[in-house]
Amino acid sequence: MAVARLKFLDRDEEELVHGQSIECLERIGVMVKSQQVLKREVAKLPEQIVIDAVRKVPKSIALGARDPKNDKKIPVDTCPLLATTGLAVYTHDLDTGEKRPTTRRDLVNFSRLADAMKAVDICWTTATAHDVPQNALAIESLWTALQNNTKHVQVVPATHGAEDAKAQVALASLVAGGPEQLRKKPLFSVISCSIAPLCFEKAEIEAQVEFARAGVPIVSMSMSISGLSSPVTMAGTLENINAENLASLTISQTASPGAPFIYSSESAPMDMSTGVMDYMAYQLPLISAGAAQMAGRYGIPSHTSSWGFETVEPGNQSSLSESFSVLLNTFSGTDCMSGAGSLDHAKGASLEQVVIDSYMWEDIRTYMHRFPVSKETIALDVIEAVGHGGTFLKHPHTARNFRSETFVRHKSRRLWQATLSTRMVPEAREVAKKVLREHRVPELPKDILKKGGEIVKEYERGLG
Repeated sequence: MAVARLKFLDRDEEELVHGQSIECLERIGVMVKSQQVLKREVAKLPEQIVIDAVRKVPKSIALGARDPKNDKKIPVDTCPLLATTGLAVYTHDLDTGEKRPTTRRDLVNFSRLADAMKAVDICWTTATAHDVPQNALAIESLWTALQNNTKHVQVVPATHGAEDAKAQVALASLVAGGPEQLRKKPLFSVISCSIAPLCFEKAEIEAQVEFARAGVPIVSMSMSISGLSSPVTMAGTLENINAENLASLTISQTASPGAPFIYSSESAPMDMSTGVMDYMAYQLPLISAGAAQMAGRYGIPSHTSSWGFETVEPGNQSSLSESFSVLLNTFSGTDCMSGAGSLDHAKGASLEQVVIDSYMWEDIRTYMHRFPVSKETIALDVIEAVGHGGTFLKHPHTARNFRSETFVRHKSRRLWQATLSTRMVPEAREVAKKVLREHRVPELPKDILKKGGEIVKEYERGLG
């Protein structure tokens, strides 16, 4: 099957990035700030240990969901799976338009909207709930998302290490029907970030080990910022991304051989004029493509791209060339990408933006439709039958194939794609309001709701 893909590295360059990553891990090593995971702070990893870990890691992963029809599997055959943005600290109120801090109610609404939007495959816990105990944010976020969404859920890192991870696993096991059912069909995965360059924090890595033992997929997200936390060169940034992912993979496979693992990067250059991570940099889709290629070299599922048009207010405030960068991200070869609903370099999120990004993704992903290449689709016999100067319009081959080969743009949504525009926002606001008014997420059984609430309360009491 023919599917559009962006290729950045040639084969020799792939091998060089791999070789330099191995040398980096052997010669420089990684810092692990947990004696439970590593007795000495810096580990230098021999090549054979890394290669053995790569052999053990699953080459495909089931991403389970409360509703089996929303189950997904990676790697994908065509377009990447889309997730919402994560950890936004503010939103624009749907009724007043005012900018305000996010609450648990916002997380409920973002989860319900993600459940309703056809283009969204994964519900990342989009909003930071400021009105729940912040030292229990991860478990509160997971429990809220599981109640208000029937798709696969992706959560923030555990803030209190292994105990936090155990509580999250207990909640998801309750909904899944037990620990073994959760292992067979994990309802959630976990973003676990290394600290570039080459460092793993105590709580996060201890939680990662616990999740690995429970069979919960780890999305090992390197956030390498070129010129700040990785070399300013794209090649140097790719090597850092690759080395961190290989080190994280080795830790997971050492803790639990065969644990599901997703190679991940959300990396970009630093804007030298502002000091912030530049999500619209020319280099970003190329770094994403290079990272996806390295994941493919090892046969590991990947999450290396973001989706969504960089905008401060809901709408599309990107220029044409900036929008082109976003489109290239689509073809990077990644299996998953996140960002639907994002505002202001992922600091904010809005319900209108989830709708806008979802509708645009429904259109853009059409470019990644699978087109079979075979003798039948080449249709030499049909060409012969039609003859020189003839028409294919009436031939049965056209009637059999035009629906799968020909796509028509959604005419009423063309204005949604206008650059430097907020014209689509009022319509998106009405769509979001209609969804929140009418869409119903099936409730969890009362006994599960009661037990889940008890797990959350008991965990919070333990934190004091």
